[in-house]
Amino acid sequence: MAYLWTPPTELVDKSNLSAFLRATGLPDYDILAARADTDPAWLVQEVLKFCDVRFYRQPEKILDLARGQPWARWCVGGTTNIVLNCIDKHRGTAVWHAPFLAWEGEDRREQRRLTYAEFASDVGRLASGLRKLGIGKGDVVAIYMPNLPETFVAFFATLKIGAIVMPLFSGFGPDPIRSRLNHGEAKAVITANGTWRRGAPAPLKSVLDEALETAPSVQHVIVADRGGLGIDTPMQAGRDHWWNEIAQDGAELPTAVMDAEDPAILLYTSGTTGEPKGCVWTHISFIGSMVTRDMIICGDFKPTDLFFFFSDMGWMVGAMCACIPSFAGGRLLVAEGTPDYPDTGRFWRLIAEHKVTYLGVSPTIVRGMMRYGDEVEQYDLSSLRITASGGEAWTETPWRWFFEHVCKSNIPIINISGGTEVGGCIFTGTPNHPMNPCAFSRPALGVGADIVDMAGHRVPDGEVGELVLRHASIGLTKSLWKADQRYLESYWKTIPGIWVHGDFAMRGKDGLYYILGRSDDTIKISGKRVGPAELEGILTATGKVAEAAVFSVPHPVKGSAIVCACVPSATTQDSRALSEELSQALVHGMGTSYRPERVLLVDDLPRTRNMKIMRRVLRAVFEDKDPGDLSALANPEAIEHIRRKLKA
Repeated sequence: MAYLWTPPTELVDKSNLSAFLRATGLPDYDILAARADTDPAWLVQEVLKFCDVRFYRQPEKILDLARGQPWARWCVGGTTNIVLNCIDKHRGTAVWHAPFLAWEGEDRREQRRLTYAEFASDVGRLASGLRKLGIGKGDVVAIYMPNLPETFVAFFATLKIGAIVMPLFSGFGPDPIRSRLNHGEAKAVITANGTWRRGAPAPLKSVLDEALETAPSVQHVIVADRGGLGIDTPMQAGRDHWWNEIAQDGAELPTAVMDAEDPAILLYTSGTTGEPKGCVWTHISFIGSMVTRDMIICGDFKPTDLFFFFSDMGWMVGAMCACIPSFAGGRLLVAEGTPDYPDTGRFWRLIAEHKVTYLGVSPTIVRGMMRYGDEVEQYDLSSLRITASGGEAWTETPWRWFFEHVCKSNIPIINISGGTEVGGCIFTGTPNHPMNPCAFSRPALGVGADIVDMAGHRVPDGEVGELVLRHASIGLTKSLWKADQRYLESYWKTIPGIWVHGDFAMRGKDGLYYILGRSDDTIKISGKRVGPAELEGILTATGKVAEAAVFSVPHPVKGSAIVCACVPSATTQDSRALSEELSQALVHGMGTSYRPERVLLVDDLPRTRNMKIMRRVLRAVFEDKDPGDLSALANPEAIEHIRRKLKA
């Protein structure tokens, strides 16, 4: 079997996955995976032991299925805290006075660095201040902040006192903030007065104030002073508190002892219709899945690594940035602003100057940076050891560009896919397996991943099916916040007894795995289903568009027709000629049945805060229908632009 990249023997020998295989006494990943799916509790116990996950009191039982798979309970009887595992355990070790967090503002002259000891002291002081305000176990504390060191301090300080973190996207307007605060019944919000966005001060506190006019559960607002913004920050007496005034002492405050399955993080994900879904991660679920099983064991993150993923705290990657390097005793790079401002090479410069070793990207970031051509070649990226990608399905052109220009066709792309509801991976890459463009190495360990038809039967290799989980795993959301019935209907009732994730997937003839897009985005032409990613890959491969989104709409004769929304590259001039060229590219690549009904050239595509393109919104706008929940939309102005284009 031909592969684009095959792991060198030295990398395999030294990988964390190989060490885990040796620890379990099993000869290879596939045998390990089969054992894990047969006995998920065994897998979790082995992961906890191998990664030295800490408990105040050891669990009496790893897995309890007394109420059935949707209500699985893990590490029953055990007590722990995310802060115990990510910060406290380093006390008295060489890690304690080693660097943890490096931060760079949008203006590169603003830089800060914190050791583990300094960071823990800041966490303790804020935690003590929160306690004095009457915030404690089980209270929900929202974090509405840009990428600052204080953002990560707030994350751990909330967990330290046993409260529940509710991350909010820093680009949200008042409406999505209000809906989440009310649904989660948040007691407090931690924010900043503002941030820098492309050279201009952007207020946050004033946006929050508007949301709080109708969010009665919020009793306290803690405000960090970003400094240098020159904006007014009105403070409401009795409710609003400056960070530095409440976080003055208590650096050694003890960490709250929590039941392993106590809620720790309440993270909202957008629903197709209705209100957003509140996903619940516990103190053991995120540590026992994404942090240890997926990123340390399979993803090969090591204590010597510096982790950098340009992301907002409002996406699950924010929690990954907080917990993965700190659990391992590694380092974290945090950058305010955007990857291509104040100059288009900023993203690559950050990697080069800080000597990043473990880089996370989304395909959207890569497509955005491709616009600037081979500028990446001006930067020394030789510090990189591993790259990881997530957030959406790749198409081949940006994957190859990233592999050739950033990975230098030498280091692996650990491609991962799971989701907020899963709290970890469903498919994963590893340094032990070969790679082909856009592929995943294997299903993640112990999650029961399979690809099936709508009767729940496994489909043959090379055929497209629904991505499902045949049993619960430790990372799964603990129902949905205040919505047990919606949880069951959303995931467990489409194919009774099986978690249906909502993605189409395929095991290729190369033995690797592929995600082909959301199943509700699937296009059916001439009786054949095809994922939008396959068609979008043909469009971007022309080199004439930076991004593309393909979706289907009803057609009175054909049943369904294809519509393409494309963002032209900077060099494109003749829009009519380009539309025809893109149409011909689909016909040439897929056949005449795939000739699009329309090719729409737009300035931007509607996307969520974690950069996923919202095809359902495009479809609804094209059909002049209600697009449903838009609270996770990062760029609402794109919708109005598309509407104007449609009327032109």
